[in-house]
Amino acid sequence: MTDKTGKVYLIGAGPGDPGLLTIKAKECIENADVVVYDYLASPFLLDYAKKDAQIIYVGKKGGDHTLSQDKINLLLVDKAKLGLDIARLKGGDPFVFGRGGEEAQMLLSHNVPYEVVPGVTSAIAAPAYAGIPVTHRDHTSFVSFITGHEDPTKKDTGMQWDVYAESNATLVFLMGVKNLENIVKNLVEHGKASNTPVALVRWGTTPRQQTVTGTLETIVERVKETRLKSPAIIIIGHVVSLRDELAWFDKRPLFGKRIVITRARAQASDLVSMLTRLGAQCIEIPTIQIVPPKDLNPLKQCIKNINNYDWLIFTSVNGVKFFFDTLFDMGGDVRALGHLKFACIGPVTKERLKDFGIISDILPETYRAESVIDAFSTVEIKDKKVLLPRAKTARTILPEELTNMGARVDEVTAYETRLNDDRKEELISLLKKNEIDAVTFTSSSTVSNFMSLLESKDAKKLLKNIVTACIGPITADTARALNIEPDIEAREYTIQGLVDSLLTYYERK
Repeated sequence: MTDKTGKVYLIGAGPGDPGLLTIKAKECIENADVVVYDYLASPFLLDYAKKDAQIIYVGKKGGDHTLSQDKINLLLVDKAKLGLDIARLKGGDPFVFGRGGEEAQMLLSHNVPYEVVPGVTSAIAAPAYAGIPVTHRDHTSFVSFITGHEDPTKKDTGMQWDVYAESNATLVFLMGVKNLENIVKNLVEHGKASNTPVALVRWGTTPRQQTVTGTLETIVERVKETRLKSPAIIIIGHVVSLRDELAWFDKRPLFGKRIVITRARAQASDLVSMLTRLGAQCIEIPTIQIVPPKDLNPLKQCIKNINNYDWLIFTSVNGVKFFFDTLFDMGGDVRALGHLKFACIGPVTKERLKDFGIISDILPETYRAESVIDAFSTVEIKDKKVLLPRAKTARTILPEELTNMGARVDEVTAYETRLNDDRKEELISLLKKNEIDAVTFTSSSTVSNFMSLLESKDAKKLLKNIVTACIGPITADTARALNIEPDIEAREYTIQGLVDSLLTYYERK
């Protein structure tokens, strides 16, 4: 036990969309020694935590409690008494049906310092993402937030059904799906018009969002028909009628599409953010790991002898990254490269090189022989010495064509791609349950490793109804060699090109 007592931050994690997290909440997570999170807190928020932070799940759903509330309270106290700072992530806002007040009281009673970091509550955010403003001057100037978790039939209920029924306020019930029938029954019995519009929004603000609408008279049957379950909120009032006009979130072009991202996790963020903005639910199942080579000495030797080279050619952003990582680790900097000319395969590699203050002299668009020949046709490459730092196993076209032009090429391994099978069982389970709409491949290794994970003669059957999207012709050729006929082959061989091709495909559908 330490003399120093840590601090607990009771943080509103927002309604589900990680983009709705506040800046202060993000800073608290980044600095925390321990992160304690609920079922409704987006797991993406854990990416902000320190690498050595302790992550503790205390979720509660449908009677399945990892820890009781009393034990959660004691957990926070115990961790703080060890001198640790704790980010306590609670779905929505901690003081809106989040039991944050109870946790604060427990901390106070044990002299544990705390702060409350408000969050965006689902009571407002879920209706907004469903196109339902909870107030509107033409409909109502009032809104009531009500727990739907209390049993409305118990004798000592605190529910004021006569007040709710007579009020013109928008009624928002949280955690009330299981009690929907009783909520409707009590409102109608106390005089609420049976034609009052009602909406239920499940998993609001996330790509899984589902909205069911009706009236007090029809909503119970509608929910049964659609099999909508918790977590969902219930909105009752005339503002629900505005949804037909104002709905926006579920009208995005890729809304609800479940798309697997096979790219290495460290490089997947751009693709994930682009697809998510378009409404897709991204399932990250990286099939490759990008790692330094087991033996860095050959690359280090080339860097020591960098003055012997005339050209430095990069074929990927990984080649750029690992080359400069090694250069800097050796105590060098970009001044050592001042005499060189540079070439990059593809615009993304060119932009990554530019991050180091270097502009590529030429830019072959692809690995294809014609592209390489065309790009080097305007420069004198004969008898020039070329350094080509790249993956351990890579296509031979580039060095072959450069050699044919008279260049002296040294290939050196800058990085390796390895199979990542961490989420193999999850992938197979999702495919068997038909819970995937599309799979994206951003390199040949993502395709071959993906098929290695399936390791089954039923692979073609598992992929029968799955849209496969490849970033370019080389990746597509690898897919075909493995008996996958790509549905999509990007015209522009970039992440943006891949996203554009997915959009075009689904628009045509």
